[in-house]
Amino acid sequence: MRILLLVSAFNGLSQRVWCALREAGHDVGVLLATSGRAVVDGVRAADPELILCPYLIHRVPAEVWQHWRTVIVHPGPVGDRGGSSLDWAITEAAPIWGVTALQAVEELDAGPIWATRTFGMPAVPPRKSALYAGPVADAALECVLDVVRKAQDPGFTPVPAEQARAEAPGARARPMMRQADRAFDWTEPGERILRRLRAADGAPGVLTTVGGLEVYAYDAHPGSACGAHPGSARGARPGTILARRQGAVLVATGDGSLWVGQLRPAGDDGIKLPATTVLGDRLRGVPHSPLGATDEPAAPDAYRQVRYRRTGAVGWLHFDFYNGAMAPGHSRRLLAGLRHAVAQDTRVLVLHGGTEAFSNGIHLNVIEGSADPAGAAWAAIRAINDVCREIITCTRQVVVAAYSGNAGAGGVMLGLGADVVAARDGIVLNPYYDIGLSGSELHTFTLPRRVGTDVAHRLLDDRLPVNTAQAVRLGLVDEVGPRHPEAYAQWLSALAEQHGDVRTARKRRAAKARRLAAERMPLDVYETRELAEMSADMYADRSGFAAARRAFVRKIRPAETPRHLLFAANAAMVPPPRSRMANAGPTGARRPSLRPAFPVSA
Repeated sequence: MRILLLVSAFNGLSQRVWCALREAGHDVGVLLATSGRAVVDGVRAADPELILCPYLIHRVPAEVWQHWRTVIVHPGPVGDRGGSSLDWAITEAAPIWGVTALQAVEELDAGPIWATRTFGMPAVPPRKSALYAGPVADAALECVLDVVRKAQDPGFTPVPAEQARAEAPGARARPMMRQADRAFDWTEPGERILRRLRAADGAPGVLTTVGGLEVYAYDAHPGSACGAHPGSARGARPGTILARRQGAVLVATGDGSLWVGQLRPAGDDGIKLPATTVLGDRLRGVPHSPLGATDEPAAPDAYRQVRYRRTGAVGWLHFDFYNGAMAPGHSRRLLAGLRHAVAQDTRVLVLHGGTEAFSNGIHLNVIEGSADPAGAAWAAIRAINDVCREIITCTRQVVVAAYSGNAGAGGVMLGLGADVVAARDGIVLNPYYDIGLSGSELHTFTLPRRVGTDVAHRLLDDRLPVNTAQAVRLGLVDEVGPRHPEAYAQWLSALAEQHGDVRTARKRRAAKARRLAAERMPLDVYETRELAEMSADMYADRSGFAAARRAFVRKIRPAETPRHLLFAANAAMVPPPRSRMANAGPTGARRPSLRPAFPVSA
């Protein structure tokens, strides 16, 4: 079918749907809802057989839905209506939630129903972004595939909304959630505050006061019970900042404390940044919460972005950075964890990212919020490059990069130097740079060695997402595990044990050491070339990095749909290479070098 995705943004869910439909053989294009007129003109030019809206916060013009079958994917069960569905579901601790695919009509979320799925809500309050990227995205994709099958059946008729059976208790029409609905007082129990903060995570945050500053708060984690934390004197006044650690602050609540990792100053110009960055001098006198050894057993209330543990011959380095963004401090912590892990007497090292995001490269918000953005960007890329180098040169263990969540730009390149790349089914990779940067992360060394030089160029130039099935064909990914996080963790443990066989691991490490020793050019040359290009992007702004970064951070809508997302531009799939190591050579012979990524202005 000729299917048009009409979206407010080409986000993770939209990309996953786009990949799945193309994988199924459909002709798929994307149209951004930049304005009503642009939508009408774009749909008329595309003339699709079906319009799907996996992520649309704007109303579909009547001129469109009256003439083309248009199906909205709503993140709520049958009977739910409104633009704050997930916010209400998390806030009210709904036991069951769902996704509904319904036909666009004049009244929002009131059209005939094409498909629906339900799922159980986690008992622990989930972050809205985690719920959206996990159960909601899974249910949405099932609904989309169901809709496409039904759209090809001439005899199918969607069920009128008033005749559909509601499967989730409490599902109903509700207004947009306001800040008054989200408000809390720090004297309230921590669990209630946590639920409200997580229901607003991603956007819009909850308006509150921290350290005497009016802010929107995000990224909340349980803290200690009352008086249990070394920085929390029993009876501390709720709202008091008790400690700080790795960019987060510990705030006293009515019955304990909460870690808050991200804040956005109230006002038109505020952007979301690590809490300690926003509060600055207001933290004078607030103690740093110390961390013990990297591999000490973690207490349930510990706030730590990088953790290490070992099970027999396998070392596990877990890291989870908010939205997958890496400022220099994140990269330094990860590098320290890597060096600690490499020094252990294990045979396998698993580099395990978060389930929401493995990594999305350098932290654009921190760069935009810096007094010296060019200098901050330079420091960020140098720091993440150190992590990539540590992975590439590790010969003491077999390194497994576990992509549990989506990855983009330098975050995709981060793990490509590992011996094995193991992805969770259903994640999406964006292996290109699309923000006015040519890119580094030593990708000119790692990428062509995995996919071949021609395909590497194609990936960087086409700027299109890749799902796990295509990633395996291309050689970006070696193994794909189950979608469910717990099943993936069990599968990954078995995979790590398999690679931990004494003889197999010894041979693999020795072969890697020989390949690295046989390289004609040292890694320094690849990095120097990449950084020379990046310096022109960051300091001379030759490709519009400043404007693209600003638009990304401040959520400025593009004026039009990028041409590479339109039907004609993305019709061809990237062809699979004949060999994953097509340019590696059997004995480490000199390989064709990959030119730096083409810079693209947003």
